Amino acid sequence: MPETTLVLDGSSLTLGQLRRFESERPVVRLAAAAVERMRESAATVAATVESGRVAYGINTGFGAFANRVIPAAKTQKLQLNLVRSHACGMGDALAPELVRRMLLLKANSLAAGCSGVRPVVVETLLAFLNADVLPVIPEQGSVGASGDLAPLAHLTLALIGEGEATVASADAAQRRTITEEEVLRAVGVPPLGLQAKEGLALLNGTQLSLSLALEGLFRAERLLDAAVVCCAMTVEGLAGSHVPFDDRIQQASRLPGQVEAARRIRSLLQSDSEIRRSHEHCERVQDPYAVRCMPQVYGAVEHTLQHARDVLGHAINGVSDNPLIFGDDVLSGGNFHAEPVGFISDFLAIAVAELASTSERRIDLLDRRVNPNLNMFLAAEPGLESGFMIAHVTAAALVSENKTYAHPASVDSLPTSAGQEDHVSMAPWAGRKLLKICSNTARVLGVELLAAAHALDSLHPLTTTAELQRVLAEVRAIAPFRPADHRLDRDMTRLAALVESGALSSHLPQG
Repeated sequence: MPETTLVLDGSSLTLGQLRRFESERPVVRLAAAAVERMRESAATVAATVESGRVAYGINTGFGAFANRVIPAAKTQKLQLNLVRSHACGMGDALAPELVRRMLLLKANSLAAGCSGVRPVVVETLLAFLNADVLPVIPEQGSVGASGDLAPLAHLTLALIGEGEATVASADAAQRRTITEEEVLRAVGVPPLGLQAKEGLALLNGTQLSLSLALEGLFRAERLLDAAVVCCAMTVEGLAGSHVPFDDRIQQASRLPGQVEAARRIRSLLQSDSEIRRSHEHCERVQDPYAVRCMPQVYGAVEHTLQHARDVLGHAINGVSDNPLIFGDDVLSGGNFHAEPVGFISDFLAIAVAELASTSERRIDLLDRRVNPNLNMFLAAEPGLESGFMIAHVTAAALVSENKTYAHPASVDSLPTSAGQEDHVSMAPWAGRKLLKICSNTARVLGVELLAAAHALDSLHPLTTTAELQRVLAEVRAIAPFRPADHRLDRDMTRLAALVESGALSSHLPQG
């Protein structure tokens, strides 16, 4: 049953809710307890301003200007100047699903009541979210420390009536851009008048870095499922051995991810296969690693995903701005530093790149005469036809791109703000690279899916397992079998979209 309402309290948001959020699009509300906490922390900020007690970002400048004290009469102007001056993003606008997630995560972080903002700030964020009026946020400009400042400044510009946003258009596939006052009219709220600390609370935070890492995690989960399906199909297409997936081998490793990966591959090979029976007594002793060692590789990927779930599952309820309010205390710290999230994006990038790398190796195996019943490059008339020769080249090109993108971003740092912010995470770039790797990997797996399906059809009248016959039927519903040379790009693109959709996960045991 889809959730119709999602209540934010700053502490109980789950990864499961985030996975479903984009498809179910529930109305998002603020918990009553969160409202009370926010009022209390906002009162502490107001008292700090009134007393003249110096507190960073409340009555001081920012970054290298932290030692400049601002008079109480100018604290509101200070926040407005912050938003305007920090709106320095460049590049393409973020995808709508990322902006929705940023709005949700920023609202949940502020709902914890440690940021010194009034409830109206979160209520305005949620009004945008529920109306599906999405601030236009450029993807470039954040180094992932002192928060994702420039992206979140563009988000905040929309709240105060000075930014741009997109709304749904008559064409469901497109969104149109609106600006300034028109944005607020579309939401039905007045411009947000920023009080002391509120601009800083909105700009400080890791919501872009976190949204990108989460997107990478959710896509990686679907890609791992698809890789398992592709691997099993290629095993059959190559007339490969099922022995490497025996549970006794996996249990000896003592690695739970490997045990689970092999179990899932076996689930697609469990029923009788005429192809398997046809080579029971062949002379081939062992298959190449890209087939035989997939429990080990996919197990390592699953361990990586689990680590990402652990870290990100905590981070989505974290407070990542500065300073933070605890009772009457205003404490400066560094929760805006996105190193934990940057590491996760880099780690996921390595894992997803390996899914593509092993897939490319299996495509190459299908293109050779590993199975004597298949022609080289799966061509119907080798020489006269080229078959899948260049489909493999495309996969190789994508894998090479991934190897460059997989270089970790988080090992880099450039000092900013006159050296005051002297070590940064580069987490947004880590996340953006991760998504590029995910897209490339889906395309490589789409090529393998097409090649493996072609191999299975070429082995007719021999049939594969009942489980894989169902996968084959799903593939053929959108990419019919054509044995002679023809353009493959359209089929490859459609199957890459099938991989990205997560539809192949339905063929695997869940849990």
